[in-house]
Amino acid sequence: MADAQTDFGTRLPQKIAANPDKAKAIGAVFLFKINGDGGGVWTVDCKNDVGVTTGDKGGADCTLELSADDWKTISDNPGAAMQLFFTGKLKVTGNAMLATKLQQILA
Repeated sequence: MADAQTDFGTRLPQKIAANPDKAKAIGAVFLFKINGDGGGVWTVDCKNDVGVTTGDKGGADCTLELSADDWKTISDNPGAAMQLFFTGKLKVTGNAMLATKLQQILA
């Protein structure tokens, strides 16, 4: 994946559309707050109306906040999220255990 705008605007929606059952199996709504150049706010719904939408649609089970540069790191290597979390660069609120399921659609 590339930058956050491309990932959330094109790549991630394509991945979810190609395998909606895989996304639905996660059973959660995620809010991504990507700060800095190329960032934005996106809702990734893997529970109700499966897909990616721009903005905060409400009802997130898990919110992830990080910089655009750190998003690029996760985009290239989803396994890096844990290290970013433990170093405080990735802030997770809500049900943090759900964030571990994101690798299923990011990888």
